[in-house]
Amino acid sequence: MKTFLGHLSLGVADLERGIAFYDAVFAVLGGVRCFTGPVSVGYGPNMDKEDLALKLYPGPDVTPRPGFHLALDAASPAMVDQFYAAALAHGGRDDGPPGLRPHYGPTYYAAFVIDPDGHRIEVVHQ
Repeated sequence: MKTFLGHLSLGVADLERGIAFYDAVFAVLGGVRCFTGPVSVGYGPNMDKEDLALKLYPGPDVTPRPGFHLALDAASPAMVDQFYAAALAHGGRDDGPPGLRPHYGPTYYAAFVIDPDGHRIEVVHQ
């Protein structure tokens, strides 16, 4: 099946801080950093597929508009828990601890964090 999303880019004010955070959380999900450039890095499931790019935009505010959030898939509820712990250990903030979210579905297990640049990130296992 063809996917509709080639990749998504997030602006970061501090690239090294973003790398520390996303290296840690993508490692939990089985992802890799697939490229590193002077003002950007990319992450994906393997070295040949970029799903998320971080781009350096120094300035006072790089966060997206209200309502935006990025949801990442996890292979198990335990992986959601591990993602949440890694995110908090690497500069993320709690935006909803791991747990079932029955209002989204009976098996919807998710956690929500805010990355060091203020982006809302969800990790979910269904």
